[in-house]
Amino acid sequence: MFHKILIANRGEIAVRVIRACREAGVRSVAVFSEADRDALHVRYADEAYLIGPAEASRSYLSIEAIVAAAGRSGAEAVHPGYGFLSENAAFARACAAAGLVFIGPPAEAIAAMGDKVRARKLMKEAGVPLVPGTEGPVASAAELRSQAAAIGYPVLIKAAAGGGGRGMRVVRSEGEAESALAQAASEAGAAFGNPAVYVERYIERGRHIEVQVLADARGAIHLGERECSIQRRHQKLIEESPSPMVDAARRQQLGEAAVRAADAVGYRGAGTVEFLVDAEGRFYFMEMNTRLQVEHPVTEMVTGVDLVKAQLRVAAGEASGLSQDDVALRGSAIECRIYAEDPDRGFLPAPGRIERLRVPGGPGIRDDSGVYEGYALPIHYDPLISKLVAWGETRAEAIARMLRALDEYMVVGVPTTLSFHQRALRDERFVRGELHTRFVEEMNGRPPLAGGRAELLKDLALIAAALAQGRTPAAGGDHRGGPSAWRAAGRRRQMEGPGR
Repeated sequence: MFHKILIANRGEIAVRVIRACREAGVRSVAVFSEADRDALHVRYADEAYLIGPAEASRSYLSIEAIVAAAGRSGAEAVHPGYGFLSENAAFARACAAAGLVFIGPPAEAIAAMGDKVRARKLMKEAGVPLVPGTEGPVASAAELRSQAAAIGYPVLIKAAAGGGGRGMRVVRSEGEAESALAQAASEAGAAFGNPAVYVERYIERGRHIEVQVLADARGAIHLGERECSIQRRHQKLIEESPSPMVDAARRQQLGEAAVRAADAVGYRGAGTVEFLVDAEGRFYFMEMNTRLQVEHPVTEMVTGVDLVKAQLRVAAGEASGLSQDDVALRGSAIECRIYAEDPDRGFLPAPGRIERLRVPGGPGIRDDSGVYEGYALPIHYDPLISKLVAWGETRAEAIARMLRALDEYMVVGVPTTLSFHQRALRDERFVRGELHTRFVEEMNGRPPLAGGRAELLKDLALIAAALAQGRTPAAGGDHRGGPSAWRAAGRRRQMEGPGR
């Protein structure tokens, strides 16, 4: 196992990886931008290095700065987390060139799956079902109209070099083709440095199902599926494992397809193969995320497998420690992403200072977070507060525990998505497992559920009580009151530049 690992990320995922390192007896190195000097991951790591200003392009996306920090720290390996450089083949190659182990798949696998058009060709050769679409990039509105006529409207324009909802547009008629193509290409170019797009059939009210894979030198296995259909702007809000629509036979089919996809590119480590399921239950390959997924905790909760530790073992040249026969799903887990966003204003980001914070606990509850009371969420990054996870022996128990945990959760100072999650989990369609990718749009068009006013009054009472107690001082106090507990640990050094 490694002696020291640098985590090339921030927020809750950096804290998550640092915790795994600590349990494995590995020293952790954090990196931070000027905006993250007071971030929890900086305080929790054994060492921390400043890598640039607040802009991600000059800090967390700077390959040169991160590799230089790894060199100064003496780290042997780099964990990319998710987002930022996690699916950047050039970063993986730069780590290798600097003598660092990249804790992820080979650069060739990242490049193969990062090019969505190339990935479709590889999956077709591997026998993985595909959504009907183009074999190459679409360069003009005339070509888009021709392809759409062959595929059948509506169609979906997608960025060839990225994902996460950017560079995507639905086209429902010929008249929308020109503007949709221009918008998608422009957004793709800005987000990924590549304006190329392709087209595939748009499946209305489909389900987004993804399969967790784990691969070592022996090949890949799968760890079941996750239901990720509840999304806004193609970004997931609620995930669960297992999916309420997947039975044992379908799970085996999905798992086998995901393993074929991973083996086709010589995959290593943890990754996710994403599928779209239509109303008839047919599933189609969407893309492969060549990294640890945001929603990996629900898989960990139902399988008992620590995916980050498995990543470390595989990257160190060891076996994952699992065979397919070792994998068994127990119970049900649900994850709610708690954002500093206003769900009543189109999920408008609203970063700011967290004045008061009460985190839920109790049986079956896990909260992966990168914030603390008194922390100011920077405006420069994703406004994620935490990933709240509830596990139960049954899906009904997991829902009940999540609702209890959401009721306990209190955040004062910024608007949050807590009320949205409460409403979603009480929706009768969610309870029945009738999920699809337009769930949020349809839910927001429905009248509020009964009891909403009572919940609002209770929230207002909690806020008033918290404010009546006064603000917690910025320094001192316990772990919840501020970062002083991390300072007292005495395990960290901050390096602010070469030779310092």
